[in-house]
Amino acid sequence: MKPNYIDANIETLKNGYQYHADKGTYNCIECGAVYEEGEIFPYENRFFTAEKMIQHHIVHEHGQRLETLLSLDKKLTSITDNQKEILILMASGVSDKEIAKSLKLAPSTVRHMRFTMKEKAKQAKLFLALYELTFEAHPSSSDIVPIHAHATMIDDRYKITADEAKAILERAFISLEPLKLKTFSTKEKKKLVILRQIVSTLDPQKHYTEKELNVILKAIYPDYVTLRRYLIEYGFMDRSKDGSDYWLRS
Repeated sequence: MKPNYIDANIETLKNGYQYHADKGTYNCIECGAVYEEGEIFPYENRFFTAEKMIQHHIVHEHGQRLETLLSLDKKLTSITDNQKEILILMASGVSDKEIAKSLKLAPSTVRHMRFTMKEKAKQAKLFLALYELTFEAHPSSSDIVPIHAHATMIDDRYKITADEAKAILERAFISLEPLKLKTFSTKEKKKLVILRQIVSTLDPQKHYTEKELNVILKAIYPDYVTLRRYLIEYGFMDRSKDGSDYWLRS
């Protein structure tokens, strides 16, 4: 699953973007594009607010949301290729009879799928309520640490529990305040935990010059160049093409 999907609610998944009231920004969950309230954006000889611009961006850069979500791995959606075809036709307003004729199915098969999808939606709502009541009130230390928004190559390296992260921090750092790194591990899980801790000391609203960032990182660990490279490589930070400007990715 894409990292920006993990904490998204249903409305965000449907829209393809998330509104951050604290920052006044609209963020695309597909590519990370950001449109800030108060700015006016030119598009095809017209001008749009941030909200209208993100809506145009989603459609023109990433396509219709239904097709985007249906393109996700079957392991995530549990929807077969035949079911995808039927859902796209249903969303287009095609009648069950016409869908059956187009796909050479019995009309009863299409009606049954429509009924099944409605039942699954009801079950999903109930399951989500049960999950939140069970786990959100009392998070477990064995829960997986959330994946940062622009993580790259999501795989088993991101399966880190809160207990594991705590143990890694205790071994990797001389001190957490001020932050002093003992050694930068070559193991992927440890790298992620270390980088996440370093990122927590940076200002998400600020843009840093390369010199400013180097000073901060060098105070944490002598090999600041390696830290800087991995912060970019693992999607925690981004930089301008000439490397003069660095910022945390939202």
